[in-house]
Amino acid sequence: MDVQRHSVHTLVFRSLKRTHDMFLLNQGTLPPVDPVLQQIKKGIKAKDSYGPVLERVKQNNIAKAQQENNTADPPPPGDETFEASVTSAVVPYNITQANTGIVAAATGGGGNTGSSALTVPQKKTPSMAKPKWHAPWKLYRVISGHLGWVRCCAVEPGNEWFATGSADRVIKIWDLASGKLKVSLTGHISSVRGLAFSQRHPYLFSCGEDRQVKCWDLEYNKVIRHYHGHLSAVYSMALHPTVDVLVTAGRDSTGRVWDMRTKANVHTLVGHTNTVASVICQSAEPQIVTGSHDCTIRLWDLAAGKSRATLTNHKKSVRALTFHPSLYMFASASPDNIKQWKCPEGKFIQNLSGHNAIVNCLAVNADGVLVSGADNGTMHLWDWRTGYNFQRLQAPVQPGSMDSEAGIFSITFDMSSTRMITTEADKTIKVYKEDDTATEKTHPVDWRPDIIKRRKY
Repeated sequence: MDVQRHSVHTLVFRSLKRTHDMFLLNQGTLPPVDPVLQQIKKGIKAKDSYGPVLERVKQNNIAKAQQENNTADPPPPGDETFEASVTSAVVPYNITQANTGIVAAATGGGGNTGSSALTVPQKKTPSMAKPKWHAPWKLYRVISGHLGWVRCCAVEPGNEWFATGSADRVIKIWDLASGKLKVSLTGHISSVRGLAFSQRHPYLFSCGEDRQVKCWDLEYNKVIRHYHGHLSAVYSMALHPTVDVLVTAGRDSTGRVWDMRTKANVHTLVGHTNTVASVICQSAEPQIVTGSHDCTIRLWDLAAGKSRATLTNHKKSVRALTFHPSLYMFASASPDNIKQWKCPEGKFIQNLSGHNAIVNCLAVNADGVLVSGADNGTMHLWDWRTGYNFQRLQAPVQPGSMDSEAGIFSITFDMSSTRMITTEADKTIKVYKEDDTATEKTHPVDWRPDIIKRRKY
């Protein structure tokens, strides 16, 4: 056994010696070291390490020059000889003009061929932007009148009145200024789940759990069109801002694109594997975005009627979506997180964490205030850019209703973005406005930036 071990050691030693000898033989055939390239390499390393000190060296050299010759002015900072002397104080070599192009390529800049100074941009530490100050919102009106959960709301383009749809199967139209009931529209035979006003026609569109999609002519307060095709309850709807099409989505896991005038089903958006809870439209690509209980968001090509991207970042059902009115972005809400995305490809921007509830609705105004409303009656108000949660609200439940009936089903800003309308499970409609008396001193921004803020998942 000992003999065997000894022979193994001998073999290993011999092979190591042979390898060592081979390297010694080849050493003479290696390419010669270029001293200029070595100097450039050393210079870049030195510049990267001692860049912040360079300014002090400059100042010291100027002070020395002034002490030595009080009458003569110090050479200007842009002078080539001065730059070269300063650089040589930090970087122990001098580069000829012929090699300046190599230096520029090495540093990533275009380079001034006349100057022998080596410039490397200093590294800056990333700073988190401070959130913009927003006035806190306060409840100023509670409207009662519906006999069931109020599921949806829409404000007409003239900003004079708004409509609400409820589980009592009635659509009610209210005066925005006074909160008085103007008219009740009956026709649905089950809960009304979605409403949308046309920007270009006197039409109101509604959808509900009775699988019906209706178009109401508001001059006569009558249904003038029905859109037949959904196989189950219709939960959400959106009107395209520039093309005369209507998009609806629901429990049959599809979105449907309708021609507003001919009632034709232009496209059926197939791909989701569970209820489509929310659909939104914009005039730029992606023109349609849907969020589903299958935990995905899909971006659709309206012309082809096909899915162009699927976002799978959410871990739980996506119940709400909203576009930012001016930025090319949208937000999505799920019990795990509220997420912001950049169009057109759906690039993930950031998480808005902290609303630990089932978030039913989202809304954002022109001022960059994003509001999320949840099943437990809580509302969180966020600064869009930084994701800072500047206010949390819990409205009092309507007297006589159960504490469990505190869910918020929809949030809508009026056309001026100064009023916020919520529809709730206690059968009320609540209207909020900004607190005029609040200032930055009375309600300061409590901003504590967290490095782990932008977790990518």
